[in-house]
Amino acid sequence: MKNKQDWPELNFTQMQDTIETLHQWIQIVGKIRLRTMPWQNHSWHTALYISPHGYSTNGIPYQGRVFQIDFDFEQHKVFIRCTGEDELSIDLQPMTVADFYDKLFQKLNSIGITVKIHGSPNEMDPAIPFSKNTVNHSYDPNAANALWRAMLKTNLVFHEFRSRFIGKASPVHLFWGAFDLAVTRFSGNPAPLHQGGMPNMPLDVMQEAYSHEVSSAGFWPGSKDSPTPVFYSYVYPGDADFGNQKVLPKEAFYSPEMGEFFLKYEDVVQSDNPEKTLLAFLQTTYEAATRTSDWDRAKLEKN
Repeated sequence: MKNKQDWPELNFTQMQDTIETLHQWIQIVGKIRLRTMPWQNHSWHTALYISPHGYSTNGIPYQGRVFQIDFDFEQHKVFIRCTGEDELSIDLQPMTVADFYDKLFQKLNSIGITVKIHGSPNEMDPAIPFSKNTVNHSYDPNAANALWRAMLKTNLVFHEFRSRFIGKASPVHLFWGAFDLAVTRFSGNPAPLHQGGMPNMPLDVMQEAYSHEVSSAGFWPGSKDSPTPVFYSYVYPGDADFGNQKVLPKEAFYSPEMGEFFLKYEDVVQSDNPEKTLLAFLQTTYEAATRTSDWDRAKLEKN
């Protein structure tokens, strides 16, 4: 692994407008994947992935062809690639969500890809329809590139962490609902029905996502109400003793309100070895989950 200079600094206040616009844009692309991919448990078919240049849908089967939509934060374009078709692109620059929505579907329609999505965002309040959203229109290429590079570095560590687990585990993927890069481990045991609570998110989707016990970790770039990029880790169903467990590094903390452990992104970047620091957070919070939820680790981990 490389040194900490490869981890970019993130200042949410400076990046906020771009993050909020990007969040809307990736929801549109994610909803296209949602409508065209075969269903997978826990909504895994809806997620995006970190690519060498940005975020990607990866290949999507469609009427005997395969198409893919890629955000490229080095060339600052969205690329649309499809079997038997010339590459199409949209310049990433300041534009409204409504304009992005129109341009993207015009490009798709031009190559015979006709997809109808739910036209409003999920996990946001208010949920302005994409075709009418002229509020979010910012794009700072440096901010978009920095956020992608932070996720790129995080993605590498998350993959290493995931490799240690032989039980059921999610891919490392980017959920466009909350704009978080996540990886989830499962005990194999069923869980009680989730009570929901996310804005503009159907209850049955939440309950299927949490149908079995999970220990989940991720990276989240922050929001206007919580303007700090963080790593998080939680267990479902939770146990009252989870927050009392000792975890690493010392800068990690537990939020009783959220029921999760958090570690600020800046604390990782400023550590002597960011990769090692993040791995310690992932491992020790997972161990806290297994202790308090009585997981059978012998069946779930490499010897």
